[in-house]
Amino acid sequence: MSSKAIVVKGTAILKHSPKMDSEIADEVIFGMEVDILEETAEWMYVNTPYNYKGYIEKNDVLPKNNSAWRNNEKEYILAAFADVLSSPNYSSDCIITIPRGASVVLTGERQDKCLEVILPKGEKGWIREEALLKPNQKSGRDLRQAIVDTAMLYLGTQYRIGGKTPMGIDCSGLTAMTYLLNGFMLPRASEDQMNCLKKAGRKESKPGDLLFFPSHVAIYIGEDKFIHANGMDAVVKINSLNKDSKLYCKNLDEKYICTGTVF
Repeated sequence: MSSKAIVVKGTAILKHSPKMDSEIADEVIFGMEVDILEETAEWMYVNTPYNYKGYIEKNDVLPKNNSAWRNNEKEYILAAFADVLSSPNYSSDCIITIPRGASVVLTGERQDKCLEVILPKGEKGWIREEALLKPNQKSGRDLRQAIVDTAMLYLGTQYRIGGKTPMGIDCSGLTAMTYLLNGFMLPRASEDQMNCLKKAGRKESKPGDLLFFPSHVAIYIGEDKFIHANGMDAVVKINSLNKDSKLYCKNLDEKYICTGTVF
């Protein structure tokens, strides 16, 4: 049985091979738990909860059990970035800055619109209340709109291969993080996402569904429009499948494969 490790860097890089100049496979966000499969002096070969494997630097993870942190319910950061402060005071020292999608444990303490949190290493800190994702009990149309609203938070983010944060994100990173923040864990790669979802026809597409193209995925937002991390333009943007729209993307329109849905 493999042992566990917790990501303790704001954004940890997962590489294809245990070398600094290796290509980036993925980004693993603060607080995520991974399985350790192998390790060397400087690297660990790990498997993520969404079954994506790669090499991570040892300094970026905590390979020890912290039951006080691991056994409690985690809360996600929704703000683009959140400073974890040493006290509930905006002028206090910053312990670490964590990105959207990072997870923390709340102690239940609240002061001056700040919430006390426990970090994986056991230390405590404070984050501003509005940085946290609010509990999501939505379903149906409301959940679909929540998925669209979450995706729109990344609008204008630069394109980055393997990226999954507001610092840079790729197409399947956008869909994976958007769905994670709404209660669904998708695979990392667009092809794997397509294979795990229920299929729907193009005319059946509804807001919040995923649109699949060769080596690409987008989130349908309604009225023939979709949001995606576009490598050609190096940014998260909105395009359309409507030939009469100024946002029309002919290249993707002609290469549409299918629609995938969790609903």
